[in-house]
Amino acid sequence: MAGPIAGIETMDTEQPQTLVICGHGMVAQRLLEQLVNQPRHPYGRIVVFNGEPTPAYNRIQLSSVLAGEADERSLALSSADWFTRHNITVHQGDPVTGLDRENRTVTTAAGRVERYDRLVFATGSQPAPLGIPGEGLKNVLVFRDLNDTRRLIELSQRHRRAVVIGGGFLGLEAAEGLRSRGMAVTVLHRSQHLLNRQLDETGGALLADALTDRGMNIRTGASPSAFLGRNLVRAVQLDDETLISTDIVVVAAGITPNVQLAKDAGLACGRGIVVDSQMTTSDPCIHALGECCEFDGETFGLVEPGYQQARVLAEQLANPASDSAFQPATIPARLKISGIPIFSCGQTRADRHTESVVWQDLETNRYCRLLICDQRLKGVVLVGDTSDGPWFSERIQQADDISAFRDHLAFGKHYCEAA
Repeated sequence: MAGPIAGIETMDTEQPQTLVICGHGMVAQRLLEQLVNQPRHPYGRIVVFNGEPTPAYNRIQLSSVLAGEADERSLALSSADWFTRHNITVHQGDPVTGLDRENRTVTTAAGRVERYDRLVFATGSQPAPLGIPGEGLKNVLVFRDLNDTRRLIELSQRHRRAVVIGGGFLGLEAAEGLRSRGMAVTVLHRSQHLLNRQLDETGGALLADALTDRGMNIRTGASPSAFLGRNLVRAVQLDDETLISTDIVVVAAGITPNVQLAKDAGLACGRGIVVDSQMTTSDPCIHALGECCEFDGETFGLVEPGYQQARVLAEQLANPASDSAFQPATIPARLKISGIPIFSCGQTRADRHTESVVWQDLETNRYCRLLICDQRLKGVVLVGDTSDGPWFSERIQQADDISAFRDHLAFGKHYCEAA
């Protein structure tokens, strides 16, 4: 035959492309949702290798499960039939352990070999080790996933005392969850005030006072030097030689991006897997997002930037000509511990370029600090009443000139709009 007959379409013999995703946390699930919602995408096969035995779930809610305020069923992000409907294959409990970039294949712990056209690292992070004696003792735990949560709940039913290392978001959530289950909890925090990345000194002190009033023991400016015990942990030794007896230790002192697999494969890595604004690594066929990636020298420990990255990457995967690009935004931090609402956004400490507007009600433990530079709001810290937090955050992100309502700024949105 000389060729196809005019007016008759030839059959497309191209093989469908395969997208492989390493990891299945909240950000990877958001990527899948964003991708299948694109008008079209070229992937006839989407294969996900999940290191955990459980499909993607809401990690943010683990603290509520630990505290007994929610059950595991509320954690699910999607139903099993959702993956079937979108032709997505998920292998649970089978992480990728090897990457052959030349042949574009991955190998898993179970020995599966899968070829890819595009590969996405969504491998998250792991708790940062303290590097002190005794970390390997039984009942020295972390609080990162569902199995950790189950273990802590089980131990809280048999033991009375717990020490939590770290006074950041994760540590305080673990401490509050254990306290709500009846344990005597001591929080050790190396910095001089709690949530030192989100709050100023006054806000951190107010939070510590409120938690102390609820029965928690807070020790700031304190670092462990060793965990003591034969097989089970029995005490924490501080750097000033103080001993604190305990039955459980929870380490929540930072995270380390999971980059070893990418590094072994020769991808450019700093603290995380280095990506550009399209979430592409040093290999144009490989992408990374979430806690494992690094953009412009910055890594990301919150879920919101990961969701922004997922949107950008979904558009890129569906249409490589897309002009979508990731640009880190100022992300507000919100938390409620023991019923105490906290909100912060932007700069939290004054410097020689900023002025501070401070409002505090000692009777109700409400506190507001606003940081201003060149008639622009640069940062906000709120404790006790956070209702105006989103409005303040909007002013920071939009860099509005606040001259017209500066005198009313500390009193919030409605006073400023009236002014």
